[in-house]
Amino acid sequence: MFTGIIQEIGLIREILPGQAYKLRVGAKKTLKDIELGDSISIDGACLTVVDYDAASFQVDAMPETIEKTTLKYLQIGGKVNLESSLRLGDKLGGHWVAGHVDGTGKILTTRRSGNSVLYEISVPPELAEQLAPKGSVAVDGISLTVIECSRSAFTIGIIPHTLQHTTLNSKGAGDYVNLETDVIGKYIYRYLRGASGTVTEKLLRDSGFL
Repeated sequence: MFTGIIQEIGLIREILPGQAYKLRVGAKKTLKDIELGDSISIDGACLTVVDYDAASFQVDAMPETIEKTTLKYLQIGGKVNLESSLRLGDKLGGHWVAGHVDGTGKILTTRRSGNSVLYEISVPPELAEQLAPKGSVAVDGISLTVIECSRSAFTIGIIPHTLQHTTLNSKGAGDYVNLETDVIGKYIYRYLRGASGTVTEKLLRDSGFL
């Protein structure tokens, strides 16, 4: 389990495609107290540490994980968001993030709004129903708040600190990002969908969720 608060930006050192897709990532903070078998979020995808040294760690990824996420676009020298899994006693910031990417979205537009940047991101219809204004969403592993959403896209606002400390500062229109909807939102979605077959704003309001 993660919180969506990125610890550092890692650098892809090595990519070994195959049945077990291997990634070696250069890092610093993430290596503190690292152990074999630890879970680390790489751009929002939870992967298991299988090897490490003083300057990097290696993870294996199943083919289906690569296919479902933006990990398939990674290149040597590329940057990724890193977060170690929660441990007892850690601060709880952001929101509960499982590290199970639900799908990918495409950045449609970016525009300045005061000192922040607004990102409009496309979203698959089945995920759009799990988003709500002021709700949480993980974008490339970053815990963010939905400003507005439709059946095909949603908007988030990125403050300067987040831009400076995540890979979003190097992404723009046309780039793809990993998406994970809020865990609580998933359960609400399944509950309401089971009750009525579809989720609408009226149903959410009538059920007391808005």
